[in-house]
Amino acid sequence: MDPVTHGLTGALLSNLFPRKRAVLTVLLVASLAPDLDYITRLWGADVFMRYHRGITHGVAALLLFTLLMGLSIDRGKGFLFYASLSFLGYGTHLVMDLVNQYPVRILSPLDWSRYSLDLVFIIDPYISGAVLLGVVLAVRKGTRRFTVTAAVLLFLIGYLGCRSYLKGLAEDFLRGRLDEYHYRLSPLPNDFLRWWFITRSGAEYKVGFVDLFTRRVYIQERFVYSEEAPEVKESKQLKTVRSFLYFARFPLPEVERKDGETIVTWRELSYAFLPGEHFTARIRFDRMGRAVEEAIRF
Repeated sequence: MDPVTHGLTGALLSNLFPRKRAVLTVLLVASLAPDLDYITRLWGADVFMRYHRGITHGVAALLLFTLLMGLSIDRGKGFLFYASLSFLGYGTHLVMDLVNQYPVRILSPLDWSRYSLDLVFIIDPYISGAVLLGVVLAVRKGTRRFTVTAAVLLFLIGYLGCRSYLKGLAEDFLRGRLDEYHYRLSPLPNDFLRWWFITRSGAEYKVGFVDLFTRRVYIQERFVYSEEAPEVKESKQLKTVRSFLYFARFPLPEVERKDGETIVTWRELSYAFLPGEHFTARIRFDRMGRAVEEAIRF
């Protein structure tokens, strides 16, 4: 989820507790804290791609932040209360990130594997809108803050439950139409009945849509993964591509030769439905085979 939605969620959760400035402050800070890794953008897009949703989105950071926040607010009888608030805000952030398709290393540093539930797109207007509505309604005089907040939380749980059910239907339908062992479904922006799929059989990829409304599987493109071009193998040794491959789940290299130069573009097929170039790494080699330009795009 985007930082604005995370911040609004912290404000919404504060309505479950007595109206105190400290409560709101702790929940706001805790709900935004995992995204402190945005600072890695200062060192370049490749560093950001490698470390975003890494250590700050893991269980160790959750426990450490909870302890430090509780101690910094109140070391006496209020420690447990403020530590619990911190755990709630920080943990809610991790859960909200986990439900979309951008992977989270939630078990770091014990396990650096990437996890995601692939239920909603990175930015979901229904989740953001519901949280914003709850915050606005709760500040109105005479409104039952707890009731409004509980209603919004129940809506979010129900919404994600429906998304999970629809994804399960799409998975069953895809397995019945395509005999593939490796596959993955990803949510599309503002779409409930269509899901983006990627399958892999040996060196062949297929990408397309599962449409539950028309009950059809549309194969949009087929690709063959190949590292025959020497520039592809060489690009894998470069920092930019190494960071990209650390992030990507279904990477595909494409080679273009023009005017004596060679351009190797690595694509993440999980996001190939987006128009334009997103989640790609591009390396340009000159006539002598030297890498002269590296770039990553989100």
